[in-house]
Amino acid sequence: ALIALPAYAGGMKKDIVDTAVGAGSFETLVAAVQAAGLVDTLKGEGPFTVFAPTDEAFAALPAGTVEELLKPENKEQLVAILTYHVVPGKVMSTDLSDDMAATTVQGSDIMIDLDNGVMVEEATVVSADIETSNGVIHVIDKVILPEG
Repeated sequence: ALIALPAYAGGMKKDIVDTAVGAGSFETLVAAVQAAGLVDTLKGEGPFTVFAPTDEAFAALPAGTVEELLKPENKEQLVAILTYHVVPGKVMSTDLSDDMAATTVQGSDIMIDLDNGVMVEEATVVSADIETSNGVIHVIDKVILPEG
């Protein structure tokens, strides 16, 4: 299921946050980014590469997980999870190689596997190379979690 993203509004590319908002299938991600206080960061100059889990990906987490993470007292954990989905720089799918490691903003590496389509850790990229004014979004079908 490919998601068409309205990346161009009046000839201007939207930034990562506005692109995600406009797509309508990242409401949980956007809410999490807001709760984590990362909106300004992801509207910043970048460039950033975001592996963006869909609402369905968040919904697949154990019941209550998202609600727990959105609580103010769990902000640090939420920030860690979200920044684990962000790689500094603009990484297009053509830049990916099999078994490569990419260091995330969170600090840990994520592994890229190209054996069965494009996979990031246990998530599959379902829509790649959505260009924004400050980076690129790759849509993934699972939320990836840093160790610990």
